[in-house]
Amino acid sequence: MSEDRKLVVHEDDVPWNEFGKGSFGGRSKWLAWTAGNRSLGCTLYELPPGKRSFPYHWHTANEEALYVLDGEATLRLAGHEVPIRAGSYAAFPTGEEGAHQVINRSSSVLRYLCVSTMQDPEVVLYPDSRKVGVSNRGPGTTSRMQFRVRKVLDAGAELDYFHGED
Repeated sequence: MSEDRKLVVHEDDVPWNEFGKGSFGGRSKWLAWTAGNRSLGCTLYELPPGKRSFPYHWHTANEEALYVLDGEATLRLAGHEVPIRAGSYAAFPTGEEGAHQVINRSSSVLRYLCVSTMQDPEVVLYPDSRKVGVSNRGPGTTSRMQFRVRKVLDAGAELDYFHGED
């Protein structure tokens, strides 16, 4: 078995990844990827007080789910705010009904698991900022952050289908 497919890992043995900018940010551990999953994602997140996880968004290809391990926060889900706390489970189906964002307005760190399908390619829409994200890892990917294509674009920009072609 290759070193990158351990099948069993302990969270203490998985490195933290810092992410964010401004009011967004926290840290994550790629549990599923480290253990060897490629079609199923499971990430442990810690979201500090006063931070938001990621910009409000929804997926076209991948379903996600969240399970709160410790703490409390607000989940922005399909345009509504829902309180979440330890033991809360939330499903994020594909499409606008699964639009989501975690906001920690509490005074303590929120710890949660996020589980997702890992369908490829993926298109993600960001309604607040009118962006669209497209990504494709392609076959044989050996790194969680390796992509053939990964772009975030202005959803309002348009080109003619034949633009740049001769």
